Amino acid sequence: MTIETLPFDAAEVLDSDEAVEEFMAAAFETQDPAFIAKSLGVVARARNMTELSRETGMSRSALYKALSGEGNPEFATIMKVMKALGIGLAPIIPTDKTAA
Repeated sequence: MTIETLPFDAAEVLDSDEAVEEFMAAAFETQDPAFIAKSLGVVARARNMTELSRETGMSRSALYKALSGEGNPEFATIMKVMKALGIGLAPIIPTDKTAA
């Protein structure tokens, strides 16, 4: 008997603002720009990529490319996507100065 498995898709479980917040907080903790962009792509798929396309004025294909983790989106693009998704960005000064 063979067990069939399906790939995990985080977009399927990002069904609340709290889940999105925790998911994105974990992405930002990595400090990996490609991973952060890819994580935004997951949130975008969970929230409706077509609607995001309308709100940002970018094509769906441009969004998929920018948020794939393979591209190198401009910071302005990331900020535009985050704003459309209702995600903010706030500076935090670490208490441990070596952590920066």
